[in-house]
Amino acid sequence: MSADSNEWLEFADADLRAARLLLADEDVPSRIACFHAQQASEKALKAALIAESTPFRKTHDIVILAGLVRGPLGAVLSTLDLLVLQPWAVDGRYPGDLPDATDAEAAEVVTTAIAVVRAVRDGLENGSPKL
Repeated sequence: MSADSNEWLEFADADLRAARLLLADEDVPSRIACFHAQQASEKALKAALIAESTPFRKTHDIVILAGLVRGPLGAVLSTLDLLVLQPWAVDGRYPGDLPDATDAEAAEVVTTAIAVVRAVRDGLENGSPKL
């Protein structure tokens, strides 16, 4: 894995840790955990694209980024419900754009992010991503 993709994956891991901690904190709105989960997924996907030398435009759109990933990792990503992550990139960050996530919705978003980051890490390190 190139240094650039490693760095992106480290940032993804940090956002994922933050999402998990925030999800467990009852005093923090669930939308903040969702935002960090989306960010973890976005950064992991960008790490995969950088490792593949696949160009991508500046976007927060998880579905577009995942669609650019090829091979076995792309196949694994296509099985995930990435749409649960989509609203939390921008809309979930501002008042009035989205209602706050319920605990169950936030748990689903974080679980999906865990699967994305795990699949990317496994795909980059071992060449055979797993969920």
